[in-house]
Amino acid sequence: MSIIFILQVILVPAISPLCIGIVKKIKAKLQNRTGASIFQPYKDLWKLFHKDEVISEDASWIFKFAPYLIFSVTIILGASIPLFSTIFSDNLLSDLLVVVYFIALLTFFLALAGIDVGSAFGGLGSSREMTLAALTEGGLIFSMLALAFSAKSTNLFTIAATISSLSFFSFAPIILAFGAFVITMLAETSRFPFDNPATHLELTMIHEAMILEYSGKRLALIEWAAANKFLIFLALGANLFFPWGISLSANLADVPLALILFLVKILILSIFVAVLESSIAKFRFFRLPDLLFTSFILSIIAICLII
Repeated sequence: MSIIFILQVILVPAISPLCIGIVKKIKAKLQNRTGASIFQPYKDLWKLFHKDEVISEDASWIFKFAPYLIFSVTIILGASIPLFSTIFSDNLLSDLLVVVYFIALLTFFLALAGIDVGSAFGGLGSSREMTLAALTEGGLIFSMLALAFSAKSTNLFTIAATISSLSFFSFAPIILAFGAFVITMLAETSRFPFDNPATHLELTMIHEAMILEYSGKRLALIEWAAANKFLIFLALGANLFFPWGISLSANLADVPLALILFLVKILILSIFVAVLESSIAKFRFFRLPDLLFTSFILSIIAICLII
């Protein structure tokens, strides 16, 4: 049991940079470029952790404290969601609304840090981020609420265990809810068509604008936390909507196969994100509410079909 819990805690921060590396590598191949190694994000984090920091004299405790809080919350989130086993259903932090509020807390403190030093770019990015967050949270909650109605529980581990036992013919509303979840996932993780994670163009950047003032160790924590958040959403998509192969017992013999299947599902979703980002352009900011409203409508339809 203790070994399974340790794996549950360390898995997200251990492999999240690899997911980012895989997405970047696939995008490079699709764009006829060689691209960096899939392990380049680990090297980038190592380099940033060994660099000095430059902190604005106008920065308050919020700017200095936010990276530690944001990274810590992603670790807590990673330990509170089903990754390869459903045996932690008694975890009080695994409630659907608690997880969504933790995600909102990440957004809140990142936006605060962006505006704290008074940078024009930081204020611009924070304003855009909070606008998107206000429009995204409803779709995110309702996409997972459809699963909660189906499982008759808001505990994520219980949801994963229940959905894994459903018949194939019960998956029509779950597929609709998954479509809604994918839209919110792209918005929450600053991916296309909502944001370009590789841009530094002031007219389009959102996430990058909020972290322009960071450097060194704090920037490493912010980047690592962003990778953790991306993997957390991939894990939620893989193990709530398609929880096949997840271990339902505390038997250590079941863990290796469950881990392998989890990694395969994460790889498939990473490839999906990379192909999607290489196939579409970034939307204009004022077109994004329409897309997020589509997510909300899909969730409502899925809930109506379930109840």
